[in-house]
Amino acid sequence: MFPERLRALRRGQKITLKQLATELNKNLGPNEKPNTASQIGNWERGIRTPSYIEARKLAEFFDVSLDYLTGKTDRDDYDLAKLFFSSKSLSFNHTELSSEDRYEIFQLIDGYLTGRNHRKDTDKFYGQQEHLNLKF
Repeated sequence: MFPERLRALRRGQKITLKQLATELNKNLGPNEKPNTASQIGNWERGIRTPSYIEARKLAEFFDVSLDYLTGKTDRDDYDLAKLFFSSKSLSFNHTELSSEDRYEIFQLIDGYLTGRNHRKDTDKFYGQQEHLNLKF
């Protein structure tokens, strides 16, 4: 499962094996060896298996969980609450969100979900709402 997921993620990003190796080599630790295109190709063909550190770097680069990358889960779900409080940089419409923005948006979503659970006649409420087009 790992080789197929890695290949699909790389091809989905439209990057070559060499480009991926270059990206993975940007933040090498003191005792880490640089990745090569042939090494990553061997991972994609299932000939070799990456170390935990290499798998973690791949998951971070592609912004997926290790469980997804290794095939333990079929979907890569995110809990927005954790994302808002993570150290990852977040933006909306090319505007970076400050920590205050993130907290405010978290509060808005939390309030909406709490209120939704207490509303009556939700079908009538949603039936009157305009649909949001999320296709950019």
